[in-house]
This record gives sequence, C-alpha cells and structure tokens, in this order.
Amino acid sequence: MSCCSVYRVPVASQSSRRNQNYGLRGRIRRNQIVIRAVSSDRDSASTAYDVKFPSDYDQLLFQAKVATDFALKDGKQLLEIEFPTTSLESVPGDGEGGNEMTESMLLIRGYCDRLIPPEKSTKTRIFFPEANEVQFARRSAFEGSSLKLDYLTKPSLFEDFGFTTKVKMADRVKPEDELFLVAYPYFNVNEMLVVEELYNEAVAETKRKLIIFNGELDRIRSGYYPPFFYPKLAALAKTFLPKFETVYYVHNFKGRKGGTLFRSYPGPWKVLRKMGGTYVTLHKQEEMPSLKEVALNILPSA
Repeated sequence: MSCCSVYRVPVASQSSRRNQNYGLRGRIRRNQIVIRAVSSDRDSASTAYDVKFPSDYDQLLFQAKVATDFALKDGKQLLEIEFPTTSLESVPGDGEGGNEMTESMLLIRGYCDRLIPPEKSTKTRIFFPEANEVQFARRSAFEGSSLKLDYLTKPSLFEDFGFTTKVKMADRVKPEDELFLVAYPYFNVNEMLVVEELYNEAVAETKRKLIIFNGELDRIRSGYYPPFFYPKLAALAKTFLPKFETVYYVHNFKGRKGGTLFRSYPGPWKVLRKMGGTYVTLHKQEEMPSLKEVALNILPSA
C-alpha cells in the first residue's frame, strides 16, 4: 500500500416474535437489565423488558450478549449490533478510523468471549474486511483464540483507486460453520455487497446465523451513497437490510437538543437524553425511527 493510502489495518496500541417463554425472570441489577414479566407476545414482552443505558463497555457487552441470546432464541437469522467505540457518548467521526477499528476488534473479542461457549468456537467464523486485518487480529486481540478468522476482500495493486480482489464467499465457508460475524464492513463500498453474497451463498435457507458488528448500516439506509453512483448499495437498503434485526444499538446526537437513540432486543426503541448524569427516556416506539426523524422531530420537541 502506498504512503498516500488510507491504512485500514487497525493501529496497534420486526416481524412478530415466535412463541417463546423465557425462563429469565427477576432482576440483574449489576448490568441494569430488568424483566418485569414473562410473555410470548412481542408488544407486551417489549414493554416489560427494560434495559438501562450502559455505564461502561463491560456492561454494554453484557447487554449486547443478552440481546443476541434473545434474538437467536426467537429464530432471528440476520442480526445487527451498532454502537460507538471512541466513547459511549461519541458520534461517528469523533475518533480516527484506524483507532475505531482497533477498538471494535477488541470489543468483538470481548463480545465473542461472552456469547460463544468454548465448544462452539471452532464453528464460529469472523470475517474482517481485508486479509491483512486477519493477520493483525491473530497477533493482537484474537491471539490464542480458537475462533476462525477470515476476510471479505483482498487488497490489490490498485487499492488506492478503490479496487480489491474479489473473494468467492462460498469457497471460504466450511460445512461445520454455524455462526458468521462480520466486523465493521463499511470502509470500502464493496464490503457490504460481499456480505450480501455471503448471505445468499452460505446463510439463506440454512440454520446458520449472521451478525454484522459496527457496520454503519445507517449510511446505506439514509442514502449517504447517491443511488446514481452506487445503485447496488441503494438496492441493499430495499432488499437486504430490511431482513436484519437490530438487536443492540446506540447512536448519539450532539448539540443543545442532543440525545441518544438506544435499543436492546426485545425492548423498544428509546430516545434518551442525559440529565444530571442520568439518562431519561424522552420517547419510545416499537419500530426503528430514522436518524432524521430523531434529530429533526423527536429531540427538538422533547
């Protein structure tokens, strides 16, 4: 890679719920999860399930793990997890890209250690965006891990112009694989297209699950990429992304009327504002609101 390139290897340093009776009752106070009732109805279960905004990343990873467990028990196949890595109150762009990826890599390891039992580790494949990131991961955050590490794309001699070597996803998957986790596929516009290929070739019509971890899918949902120049990405917003269940989500809005959009499955979407060190719920709803709606309608009127 030339010295002028953006170096992406991390720097060192809502469909109906299935009938499901949960056995988890009572309170887990240390991690601020409260389940007031047990129900098989989505609306009542959602309103009875209350997760407080995390106070640190240890608490966040615990909450994300519990949310994932609930979603997997409900038969969800495509899951999204999204939250800032610079700090719990940061917004996209606050941190340098390489540092954000380093933090995501470390947080993915912590999430996997909580979610995946040892006997399932060799059946779990983590896809990083590029092959050289796999090498870095094996030397750092995932040193000693038995989780399978893989990649979506390979850099080419023309990487500075946005070209990468296509990797056939069907060739990278093994019969024993049960869970795929895709790490931050947002730096190159081709990465999410490869994720769709992974789904079509190795997940659809199987019992496998796929989790996107900090993929910044809101960029595609919001039309950040002009459809005229990126028609395939624009199509994903209508065909592929609606299949995902957003199981854990944090998005902050800055300014005098700022706040946070927060969700932990199966709970509702909540708009929060920090007041005197405590997060107060300003609004809640069952479906995900657009970021534009939160920024222009919900927060200003609260």
